[in-house]
Amino acid sequence: MEARDGVGRVDRVDRAMSWRPAVTGVAEVFHAHWRDHAYPGHTHDTWTLLVVDDGVIGYDLDRHDHTAVRSGVTLLPPHVVHDGRALTSTGFRKRVVYLEQDVLGADLVGPAVDAPLLPDAGLREAVSRLDRALVARDDLEAESRLALVVERLTAHLVRGRPGVVGTVQPAPGRVACLAREMFDADPVGTPGVAAVAHDLGVTTPHLVRSFGRAFGIAPHQYVVGRRLDLARRRLRDGVPSAVVATETGFHDQAHLTRHFRRFLGTTPGRFQSGR
Repeated sequence: MEARDGVGRVDRVDRAMSWRPAVTGVAEVFHAHWRDHAYPGHTHDTWTLLVVDDGVIGYDLDRHDHTAVRSGVTLLPPHVVHDGRALTSTGFRKRVVYLEQDVLGADLVGPAVDAPLLPDAGLREAVSRLDRALVARDDLEAESRLALVVERLTAHLVRGRPGVVGTVQPAPGRVACLAREMFDADPVGTPGVAAVAHDLGVTTPHLVRSFGRAFGIAPHQYVVGRRLDLARRRLRDGVPSAVVATETGFHDQAHLTRHFRRFLGTTPGRFQSGR
């Protein structure tokens, strides 16, 4: 971050924030902009999934030098000692998603120690989308984004290892239709995309891809659309928007308003008043 004093001089300010989302598999989200701070050697009991937005981070992982740069994604395994420091005079800005240990297999710790930087632009964008969904508290979207990220991380870490084969998944069209039926049955109380995938006996990434291929929309977008249909009906019945938000599966009125404006180009209040 940057702050200006009364005479227009720019001072760089260190800033950090963290929170724990209500998304299974995500232990914490951490955003930081450090100018001078350096991390001493330490460990986490989670996987550290890191993207750098500005600057370059140098760090030792298991007593070997590495760098985290903007062109890739850095994945640090749990219980392995690492530190961290800026390699540029302007410091660095980073976003971190800490993943629970069981999100990735223990057998992937070794490959992650050997090659923590994954130079994959598509993976970086996928992590950024996951981070944005977590910031926005769009839990259904974050759940789907996380599954796709984990699948891609796993593919990087198992590449070239013998004996690693994919699981045969059911036909995509059938999976998509069954999932839509489950979402339609209870769009507010649906336990989540991962739970629906589990009930159908498929992986979450397979469900996400199958749904998109069949209907041209991601499952979380479909569920939000159905919830907005319910919200519109309740608003037309004269129910206050704050009540409608909680009744139709949104966190609060602000969450409903953001999606309402994004999908319908207006606010719940204006929609209800006819303006």
